[in-house]
Amino acid sequence: MTARAIPRSILYTPALSLDRVVKAWSYDADVHLIDLEDGVPPPDKPAARAVCRAALEKAPHPENTGVRVNQLGTLAAVHDLALLADSPVKPGFVVMTMVESAVEVRLLRATLAEAGAHPQVYVTVETVAAIAELDAVAAAADGLVLGSADLAATLGVEITWAGMLAARQAMALACAHHGTACVDTANFRLGEPGVLAEEIERVRELGFHGKAAVHPSELDTINAALRPNPEHVRQARRVTDAVAAADGGIAVLDGNMVGPPFARMARTTVALGDAWTARFGRVGNGATA
Repeated sequence: MTARAIPRSILYTPALSLDRVVKAWSYDADVHLIDLEDGVPPPDKPAARAVCRAALEKAPHPENTGVRVNQLGTLAAVHDLALLADSPVKPGFVVMTMVESAVEVRLLRATLAEAGAHPQVYVTVETVAAIAELDAVAAAADGLVLGSADLAATLGVEITWAGMLAARQAMALACAHHGTACVDTANFRLGEPGVLAEEIERVRELGFHGKAAVHPSELDTINAALRPNPEHVRQARRVTDAVAAADGGIAVLDGNMVGPPFARMARTTVALGDAWTARFGRVGNGATA
């Protein structure tokens, strides 16, 4: 089974200073995301693009470095895409903002492909229109990231579990349907570590794969909870081996029958764990399967 390598932690760093972006690489995130959008005030965006280009050229793992661009249809986005097209080093991920339809995702892919760039495209789900078209957006994208701040502002609600639950459930279902990465919003209550731990546990129960972070202090908690657990992957591999040995018959492992749903779950666990290890399980990431 072929599975997409899904990042479990994405650290956002505004492109306000080259030193700040480079320093972020010392933190243990699967994807280091250089932010050209909300983290950069409009007057500073031209300078931020220069920082972004320089950072990409210095990146130790460009394939696991991302860039968050401004909303398609704005002049800022035109300049962002020109930067990515001209940069000699291409990021492995591009995160789109304020998307409303799958057409935008396909347009971005085609534009970057003409410049020889073929990043994984993640979409920030932060508009009501995107949620209304979520199945199509999930089919067109490589990953969805919940954008709770803008979505809550549009809905006129607080960023609470209840307020974001419908969007999270819709994302989990659409991503499961299309094999798309499903990443939760960053936690903005940095002074309350219990909130982060509770959010992670709840989104895991929904079927999310990863979580964004705006501060490196959260990475240990996110990584420990969401990266593939080596013991779980080993046990899942035992299940898949038992099913294969049964050759179409009823598999029995440790005295328990293994039905088709459990076998399917085990295959998924192994495939996702192996894919994560192959791409993100570098020395220093702290977890291998």
